[in-house]
Amino acid sequence: MPFYVILKTMENKLYKYELHCHTGCVSRCGRVEPEKIVELYIEKGYDGIVVTDHYSPMTFEPNWNPQRQIDFYLSGYRRMKKAAEKYDGFTVLLGMELRHYGTANDYLIYGINESFLYSSGNLMVPWEKKIYELCHNRGYLVFQAHLFRPGIRRCNENYIDGIEIYNGKTNEKQNAKAEAWAKKSGKLVCSGSDFHTLAHTARGGIITKEAINNNDDLLKVLKNQDFELIKTY
Repeated sequence: MPFYVILKTMENKLYKYELHCHTGCVSRCGRVEPEKIVELYIEKGYDGIVVTDHYSPMTFEPNWNPQRQIDFYLSGYRRMKKAAEKYDGFTVLLGMELRHYGTANDYLIYGINESFLYSSGNLMVPWEKKIYELCHNRGYLVFQAHLFRPGIRRCNENYIDGIEIYNGKTNEKQNAKAEAWAKKSGKLVCSGSDFHTLAHTARGGIITKEAINNNDDLLKVLKNQDFELIKTY
């Protein structure tokens, strides 16, 4: 292949990233192990995954022990990151899907790192306002997930940065309502497969012109909304 053709191909490369993914070893509703998830997304042409395992009362044992349970919580992310090392250019980042005590609301939080989880205590206790402040003090972004599913309460828009307007496990009508709500409130938007099982592979995510190699890249892309949403109805 002539050099100019190779160069042109490189210039036109687009990147695909999954923003909502659960591992079978941490999220109780997950059914696929981290190593297999990497293989699935490589096969589908994705360039990376943000692991957003459930951080909720359903995940942790009743007697809260931060050190022991955070090690467990991070195990899916760590295993996936290790599995991805043999694939050149495949990025695995840490995120979370947070649910507080006494609610069915879920919040996708992007930009976090391991030290944040170890140092912040039980994140299921503080509700939206305090979590938003805690995250913003560190530069993280908070998106409400699948907000028109039954039982979900729309969060005060002052305490979220964005809305997951396309969720791969949510029907088209509910996703359309989420998109309309995001437009009305002027919030950032994102898309994710909400991966739990093989059937959920590559149902959502984003397509970018630039590679996302770390949390700073991810936060920049989300803040600038410099991407195309993946929707697979």
